[in-house]
Amino acid sequence: MASPPPPPPKLPVPGRRNILVTSALPYVNNVPHLGNIIGCVLSADVFARYCRLRGYNVIYICGTDEYGTATETKAMEEKCSPKEICDKYHAVHSEVYKWFDIKFDKFGRTSSPQQTEVCQAIFQKLMENNWLTENTMQQLYCDTCQRFLADRLVEGKCPTEGCNYEAARGDQCENCSKLLNPTELIDPKCKVCKNTPRIRDTDHLFLELPLLSDKLVNYINETSVAGMWSQNAIQATNAWLKEGLKPRCITRDLKWGVPVPHEKYKDKVFYVWFDAPIGYVSITASYTPDWEKWWKDPDNVELFQFMGKDNVPFHTVMFPSTLLGTGEKWTMMKTISVTEYLNYEAGKFSKSHGIGVFGNDAKDTNIPPEVWRYYLLTNRPEVSDTLFTWADLQAKLNSELLNNLGNFINRVLSFVAKPAGAGYDSIVPDAPNAESHPLTKALAEKTNKWVEQYLEAMEKVKLKQGLKSAMGISSDGNAYLQESQFWKLYKEDPAACAVVMKTSVGVVYLLACLLEPFMPSFSNEVLRQLNMTPEESLSFCDDKGEIAKAKRPWDFVSAGHKIGKPSPLFKELKDEEVESFRNKFAGSQAERSSKAQADAEAKKVADKLKDTKLSDGGQKKEQKKQSGGSKSKNAEVDVTVAKLDIRVGLIRKAQKHPDADSLYVEEIDVGEEAPRTVVSGLVKFIPLEEMQNRKVCVLCNLKPVAMRGIKSHAMVLAASNEDHTKVELVEPPESAAVGERVTFAGYSGEPEASLNAKSKTWEKLSADLHSNGELVACYKDVPFTTSAGVCKVKSIASGEIR
Repeated sequence: MASPPPPPPKLPVPGRRNILVTSALPYVNNVPHLGNIIGCVLSADVFARYCRLRGYNVIYICGTDEYGTATETKAMEEKCSPKEICDKYHAVHSEVYKWFDIKFDKFGRTSSPQQTEVCQAIFQKLMENNWLTENTMQQLYCDTCQRFLADRLVEGKCPTEGCNYEAARGDQCENCSKLLNPTELIDPKCKVCKNTPRIRDTDHLFLELPLLSDKLVNYINETSVAGMWSQNAIQATNAWLKEGLKPRCITRDLKWGVPVPHEKYKDKVFYVWFDAPIGYVSITASYTPDWEKWWKDPDNVELFQFMGKDNVPFHTVMFPSTLLGTGEKWTMMKTISVTEYLNYEAGKFSKSHGIGVFGNDAKDTNIPPEVWRYYLLTNRPEVSDTLFTWADLQAKLNSELLNNLGNFINRVLSFVAKPAGAGYDSIVPDAPNAESHPLTKALAEKTNKWVEQYLEAMEKVKLKQGLKSAMGISSDGNAYLQESQFWKLYKEDPAACAVVMKTSVGVVYLLACLLEPFMPSFSNEVLRQLNMTPEESLSFCDDKGEIAKAKRPWDFVSAGHKIGKPSPLFKELKDEEVESFRNKFAGSQAERSSKAQADAEAKKVADKLKDTKLSDGGQKKEQKKQSGGSKSKNAEVDVTVAKLDIRVGLIRKAQKHPDADSLYVEEIDVGEEAPRTVVSGLVKFIPLEEMQNRKVCVLCNLKPVAMRGIKSHAMVLAASNEDHTKVELVEPPESAAVGERVTFAGYSGEPEASLNAKSKTWEKLSADLHSNGELVACYKDVPFTTSAGVCKVKSIASGEIR
């Protein structure tokens, strides 16, 4: 059976609110990570869905940014053409966003004929209006590759005072975010051949931003207020203006890009930051030939743009200047919503270094997309950087989604679905005079306030606050159920019980509506359980957008409506799953791949050792029994474990971390000239007074890492029970000298018990209090002990050993 034809493209409608939503075009040379997803496409999707929910006429336009140096570089790495790279990663991006339930009206590409046509037309207008100038600039040239090196084909040390990042790109430093020119880099290197390039003159075209500054500043001053720009967008824009606008080069010596339609520059292409924002226009042009009705009607169309903070100046300075310079009446950006960075566990997400959880990784966890969406949106970095941690994901899923939201909906629908005599046989009861029931009237007033707060937040693109308001209704719903004691009312006061249950079913429906922008698959499932279809039912407003219905939640679902079959909406995320994910996604993607290969090799070796033991018959078992279960001190030690530099240390001073409630900061003597600063997450396990002037085991060859602003230069060895409810410091014998090395005497069980130690990366060295098949930590062949017995090294996971 043939699939139905796609709906005709939407166009602005006179008299309605017409909204054009775009999100920063994701670059096509890699898989998007969670920070990319929340920073642009997911946030824009939530707002676009909200607009549809309110009945606004909205289209959401996005696509892959495909031109420029990064694509050429990736093509070189993968030994294929730039087009093949773009085809490959456009498909990857499309699949990731589809899994995340991102609903575009058009997800296109900038390597389209429409992009060339629109980009060149805008260029011609700028030429006609004399906003472009020619200039000779110095550029790095690689004699080995025989080519001028575009920004991203150069790496070197950042010249910014106080930064000195060793791997700054030629266009921008990833560490301090300062925009750069390749010639400013200290000790630059060609990324292709690693040789040092030289400086040569080359002619380019420049957009005269200083001449356009009056028009631009007027636009910014008016629109930033009217459009309620986010504060970080205003700050980033003002920083550019304060520095003073300079002519901006818009051409590059590349082959992969939009050709410059000028005889002198026909061998050049447009700079990706000139042509990429024009991609919003060209992708709309590939959506509808009447694209100008969206992009050249500022009186009837509102443009909302979503992006991460590193993209701001290109959208508030460069792109508006380009459009203003054409002299045409463009739909200019009204509102810009900018996110800060979402960081991963102890560091930054990084596409270039493969660090963090990526779109395809999220799918592989089997955690549903609505959970990922909820977590990212509750953690949306709207005013400051936020942190992704697996423990926080677990807490929000188990507490907020499972025990709050899911519990409320399941309690209501399950009770309604019970057979007559125990419930309502799936039929929503009638509830006349519901407004006269005091508890129900109070709930309706609370619900109405939450809905008003939700609408105010969403209109201002405060998505996190909007989600919080919707979840407040769920919390009040649970309290309402408890206070009403509906299970007693069913027998003792059937009329009151009917009011409570009809009202609660209405709140369930309201939650499905309000949460649809955030968790569409969740809302679809709730509506299925209510026996409703999203296309017909998803609305909490009347035709004029009024929300009077929210004041009467008992009226949302009619009496006599038969609901569907209820079932649990969320599944608990267990501790062992979280630990597994934390280990699985530790380090970079490259390191994970290497670790997987190493683990496979280690398993082969372990299997061989196991086979060898079996062939020895019962002889070794008998020896083990006679020696009380301990192994000889001459037993073979795992070579990777032997690389761990663990020493006896003395805590000279310990105090609470000034910016983290769970962390101690210690000064520990490990036998060196000066004590080391160490940060440990032990506050809730060990009192501060017990951290003073005591000997501990310290892992010393750990790469230093900043923890809440204080750099930790080692790690203290601790022991925990299996559920981590008890944690103790592992104490060396009193006779142990400060600075002496800790050794491993051997295995107390099968060799494969230490396979976790094969990885070269780690986050923590944990010593388990159990005694089965683990590695024994010793000092001078004497095992360390805790109150529970011999200390066993259980696992080594993410971080880096030097």
